[in-house]
Amino acid sequence: MTRLLTETPPKPLPYPRTTASIGAELRSLHAAGDLDLPLPGASGTAARWAALAVFGRRDLALARLAEGHADAVAILAEAGRSPVPGALYGVWAAKSGGTGALEDGVLTGTVRFCSGLSLLDRALVAAGDRLVEVDLTEPGVRRHPDAWQAVGMDASDSGDVVFDRVRADLVGPPGWYVARPGFALGGAGVAAVWLGGAAGVFDGVLAYLRERGGTDEHQLAHVGAIHTALTAADAVLARAAEGPVDPLLAGTCRAIAERTAVEVLERALKVTGPTPACRDRRFAQRVADLPVYVRQHHAERDLAALGRDVLGTP
Repeated sequence: MTRLLTETPPKPLPYPRTTASIGAELRSLHAAGDLDLPLPGASGTAARWAALAVFGRRDLALARLAEGHADAVAILAEAGRSPVPGALYGVWAAKSGGTGALEDGVLTGTVRFCSGLSLLDRALVAAGDRLVEVDLTEPGVRRHPDAWQAVGMDASDSGDVVFDRVRADLVGPPGWYVARPGFALGGAGVAAVWLGGAAGVFDGVLAYLRERGGTDEHQLAHVGAIHTALTAADAVLARAAEGPVDPLLAGTCRAIAERTAVEVLERALKVTGPTPACRDRRFAQRVADLPVYVRQHHAERDLAALGRDVLGTP
């Protein structure tokens, strides 16, 4: 059966990383065509999710931007549009703190949790029940990276964006962004990135144990449990990618990837103790990045929504 995670970890990024180094790697991947992923649906979903898992396993800040670009391209394709050649895209659709307001083709307001503030060329932005495409070189785009105070995902170039009467092109009719079939596929694709991020933490655990030499039974039990959790989540997502992905299946994939990430994080530090978290910047960064990124899953709130879908109740 198809798997999303390979046996051999992908080539890691040089550390310490910076927003500039992440941006340079993103541009390099884009120029090489490595961000041109198969569109979700039909026969392309499994290969797409496998690529997203690789990005997450390499580095979650890089993966956040790579996934956002790939998602934007897929959304535009679903709307019958093409991206601007050579442009790096993002999707800025967080509802926390409200969204931008659209009037007569002009976007005004603040959008939070925008990744790629200074690195991206264009963005698809949620404005109420509309989705719009914005040129980020417009003078009315004001970036506030100081709003992002987290150590986790610190190189993702995230923060708030204030739009001050910025020209915006409509993408789809009112409500189209969340009602389209690709919305569920996109949400499940993020779960593949989380799975890759959890696998990256496990790569660090294994590297530490092999370098250290010698393990006890408690450490081995945690290693076995992490391997089992990752393998099970991988199998579920890979199987889901083989067929149509509806909201129930997408929510299930996200819940499984979130639960796996939480378990991997808990067990990883029990295996290693504090040493690599204090003395290995790459490992420490992975452990800091994953809980921030995976909180795009809203825990019990999303599980309750999943339960409503299972019961078929409003």
